[in-house]
Amino acid sequence: MERRDFFKQLSSTALAPSPTGKGRGQGETPTTGLNQYIGTWGNVQVLHLLRRTLFGVKQSELNSFKAMSMSNAVDALLNVSATQPPPPVNAYNNGTAIDPDVPAGQTWINATISPNFSFQRRRSVKGWWTGLMVNQESTILEKMVLFWHNHFATEGDTIQVEHYMYKNNVLCRQYALGNFKTFVKEMTVDPGMLRYLNGYLNTKSAPDENYGRELQELFTMGKGKDSKYTEDDVKAAAKVLTGWRIDNTKLQPYFDSNKHDTANKQFSSFYNNTLITGKTGTAGANETDEMLTMIFQQNEVAKYICRKLYRWFVYYDIDATVETNVIEPLAVIFRNNNYEIKPVLAALLKSEHFYDSLSMACHIKSPIDFVIGFCRQFEVAFPLQTDYINSYNHWGYLQSLGAVMQQDTGDPPNVAGWPAYYQAPQYYEIWINSDTLPKRMGLATVMVYSGYNRGGFKLIVDVLAFTAKIPNASDPNKLIDNMLELLVPRTVDSAVKPILKAALLNNQTQDYYWTDAWNAYLANNNDTVNKNYCTNQLKLAISYILNLAEFQLN
Repeated sequence: MERRDFFKQLSSTALAPSPTGKGRGQGETPTTGLNQYIGTWGNVQVLHLLRRTLFGVKQSELNSFKAMSMSNAVDALLNVSATQPPPPVNAYNNGTAIDPDVPAGQTWINATISPNFSFQRRRSVKGWWTGLMVNQESTILEKMVLFWHNHFATEGDTIQVEHYMYKNNVLCRQYALGNFKTFVKEMTVDPGMLRYLNGYLNTKSAPDENYGRELQELFTMGKGKDSKYTEDDVKAAAKVLTGWRIDNTKLQPYFDSNKHDTANKQFSSFYNNTLITGKTGTAGANETDEMLTMIFQQNEVAKYICRKLYRWFVYYDIDATVETNVIEPLAVIFRNNNYEIKPVLAALLKSEHFYDSLSMACHIKSPIDFVIGFCRQFEVAFPLQTDYINSYNHWGYLQSLGAVMQQDTGDPPNVAGWPAYYQAPQYYEIWINSDTLPKRMGLATVMVYSGYNRGGFKLIVDVLAFTAKIPNASDPNKLIDNMLELLVPRTVDSAVKPILKAALLNNQTQDYYWTDAWNAYLANNNDTVNKNYCTNQLKLAISYILNLAEFQLN
């Protein structure tokens, strides 16, 4: 298929309803709301839930979650461990650059800041994070960490200090499903954020408005029609925040009262004309808490965050119907639960609206969803984590693939995050273009046929192991149905299945050509004739699926 035809097909696929009714067409809006879903709980619904909350879905995860009720399945996905993962390690030593402060294989997070190794350590954070996504548990955690990284966007290249880049990621993990009010306070004085938006340079003699502006415009209030804070509010917020600094020895924030503006700060009628009385000494730090309390008294905060969660997990278009039926009641839940994030996610993911046919198969996969999801879905084997050099090299390879496809984790393009999550009217259609699409297709081809080899370890799809986990794999018709169901969220064109069957049967006409070869391989894995036959035909069939426009959807 020529590239222009693929784009036309993808656009049509993404925007028009499929023959089964799944997917959202232009001008179509579900009228359902937050009532708990009580309909069919089959493969379609389970896969929809898992595709939106995990990076890729394994056959074993489909089997496991299908055995639960819908409500229990969502609860399991939201049951996130509070234990932080082991930190990144020194996997960057080479023959010419040896970190004198950190032994190979040991973590550097307790070492002093090292300008000489900052770049390598920041790369190790990116590789470490990628490894956590690849090896994620079957919970929503990693999707939420990426969500918050996009929401409170910071760029490692700007932060520069490796410790603060790592701490920022840990903060997103700590509050992934926690209290948003507390999260905003912690992010406000996070060393990485203080560096990124110049908070550590904000003084009474030279107030810096960067964070005071983004706190309202991007992090809490948004720019909607009911968000009516003023330019003077931005200036007042900047003065409230004067005095916050970073101790680069203790790697912690602190408050310097000598840098703090002790004058009163007047806010607009949007904030009920709140006056924050200027304070001296250490009490000056309390002004930050007072300002955040003032901000969270505005109903728009809850609605703004609920809209962002909706766009992340459901669909990008929020019209008046969705605003009334979903966003506003979600915002009430958010406020009534003192801005706890988990109850909002539970209500959304258990709702009729989420399982509405118009809410399914209408996402275009982000680069990270495509790359990480691909490896998880096909259960690509990675080096043992004790082989830290190879592990970080291969995780780094995946991270770099996401970057060249326009999603560089750790370095989004600006403080607003990636345009695909806010840029109307295209939103996540932005992910697919004449540069990124060939890279996606190229990755799929490489991983099925030649693999990525480095350090003597190859990342490659084991098509035999993958197929062995698909139900009824010996029946070519059921194998095709079950493989398409797992890999593709929408019903494919009627011409696709005959092509896939011809690939499995090597253009023979009888089903037993595949059935006999597959059963013979299962009976004797050392039989190279049947093993090679099954491998070759599966590669043809799987490669064809990976080149379908529908494979780009979630």
